[in-house]
Amino acid sequence: MTAQPIVPGDLFARHQTIKGLRALADFLEANPGVPVNPYGWDVSYYARGTDEHQATEVDRIAALLDALPVDERDDGGHYTVTKTFGRITYTAVHIPARRREAHEALMSYAPVFEAATREEAA
Repeated sequence: MTAQPIVPGDLFARHQTIKGLRALADFLEANPGVPVNPYGWDVSYYARGTDEHQATEVDRIAALLDALPVDERDDGGHYTVTKTFGRITYTAVHIPARRREAHEALMSYAPVFEAATREEAA
């Protein structure tokens, strides 16, 4: 089976995702010897676009989920909405640009630490 390319907003990709989830559920039900995570699974959707567009998207999804968003942006966090279906948790996430930039700045130091670790090991 060849994987189909993922195109954001693509209805075919959405159909394939839903089809895959149903196939997985059917497989797990038919094969009780296959273990599952006893704590469940998390499914995350990361909004795209500008900060304003991402926040609006999370608000739109919150209305569909009939759930309240959690706003941790003032503390350097994310804007999210979550709903749990049994042991499966669906979360829509907005990562503010300033948070992404801070993460990229932090990760820019990674090669320095990796080099230092290699030198210590040598």
